[in-house]
Amino acid sequence: MGARPASLLIFGAVFAAAFVLAALGYFSLRRWEVAAELQLRGQARDSAVMAAEKVEMAVVRAEQDAIAALQAAALAPDFGPAAVEAWKARQPLFDAVYVLDRQGRLLYPVSGTRDEAELISALRAEISQGFWDRGGRRHVEADGHVILAAVIPGSARGPLLVGLRRDDQALHREILKTTLGGAEGQGALAILDGSGRPVFSSRPLDRAEPVLTVPFGEALPAWRVALYQPAGLSPRDMVRRQAMIFMAALALLLLVIAGGLVATYRLVRRESEIARLKSDFVANVSHDLKTPLALIRMFAETLEMDRVPDERRRREYYGVLTRESERLSRLIDNVLDFSRIESGRQRYEITVGPVEPIVHEVVESFRHPLQQQGFTVDVAIEPDLPDVPLDGDAIKQALANLVDNAMKYSGDRRRLRVAARRDGGGIAVEVADEGIGIPVAERERIFEKFYRVGRSETQGRRGSGVGLSLVKHIVEAHGGRVTVDGQPGEGTRFTLHLPALPLPRGERAG
Repeated sequence: MGARPASLLIFGAVFAAAFVLAALGYFSLRRWEVAAELQLRGQARDSAVMAAEKVEMAVVRAEQDAIAALQAAALAPDFGPAAVEAWKARQPLFDAVYVLDRQGRLLYPVSGTRDEAELISALRAEISQGFWDRGGRRHVEADGHVILAAVIPGSARGPLLVGLRRDDQALHREILKTTLGGAEGQGALAILDGSGRPVFSSRPLDRAEPVLTVPFGEALPAWRVALYQPAGLSPRDMVRRQAMIFMAALALLLLVIAGGLVATYRLVRRESEIARLKSDFVANVSHDLKTPLALIRMFAETLEMDRVPDERRRREYYGVLTRESERLSRLIDNVLDFSRIESGRQRYEITVGPVEPIVHEVVESFRHPLQQQGFTVDVAIEPDLPDVPLDGDAIKQALANLVDNAMKYSGDRRRLRVAARRDGGGIAVEVADEGIGIPVAERERIFEKFYRVGRSETQGRRGSGVGLSLVKHIVEAHGGRVTVDGQPGEGTRFTLHLPALPLPRGERAG
């Protein structure tokens, strides 16, 4: 299995693990959300139940005290309406009292309204003979009211049936307010009557949402304790908010993992590409080194064995040796300079000087291979160009790389143009050909180290892949820039923009 499929397999496995983690996290959050909502509702129900029990215990205690006081009054020999009135004045929780003997006669009040007569009739119907015999107390619903019925034995008139009707306002004032008025927490406790109308709330219910209700016991039949929460603070809302926070954190974690995987994948792919390009670079440099060395060796051996027929041919061979050695020197200089740039040791000696001699020197150094390969060269240098800060050898190397590239990629139309002109306050040096051109999408990448345009017509052409990266580094070290223009099939024009601004004399880091 190759390195690329293996890398894809590893990244696929990691992505699958991240997806499984996301799925497990989502389902875990959903289960936690349900469990947390149930827990919060359980806690809310417990709070409501405790409030209901607390209220009911207070009501029952008040009723027990009231019955005990009335029973003590009933044991007196002079028990009558006056004693009941005196008891009633001391018991604000009840707004009506009814006293009946065993025969069902009404002893108090002496006279009543029609509504009270109907209520007393309903009370008589609810009380059985067994209740008279057993005694005790119970709550009876009669005519829409809750009546506390109790049998008081031992009075001078025999056992008495007492019915006490609670006053809702007094219940609010004496029981609910004192029992639930100090309830803490964000929620509000409310007491709802039989019709669902709030008769008491520990806090205002404006914009509050009902959470749950809990019924009272026998003391307050049909009444309920309701728990309200402010809008957005119900258990479900709180759980959903926390779940959203956790899900956002999980999503962020997954995004970080995904981003890290993508970055790692791109880095690995980039490093693999660099490794491949380095391998191609070594192969290309080896080929470029062998070609001039083979020619130098062949012509040198021919001269050494004195197999040259005449002086003209001998001079031609000497010229070949010179050109190939120069070509070999340029290649070695490129490799060495590239190595120094990679290690951060490249330095340039920049001084103010003219560009014109450098252009002519570079063109002259390529004169013979240009003539041999049938190139037509146009040199156009604008007169009276200003001197600019430059390292002469470095600029020569940059121009030589551009001319060498133009020769390699010219195709059938073998025409070059080398020009120098004013560019603002500085100078622009152009090297143009009419060759195969460079696609627009690859114009930026051609300046990357080891990169070569990946087209069929460029394959098989010699080159190390570092020439243009050296050109860019040299020009930027001079404070300038390099640009490229042209269309595929119409040629390419490289322009070196050298500024006229003076730079500090001496060394400049590459």
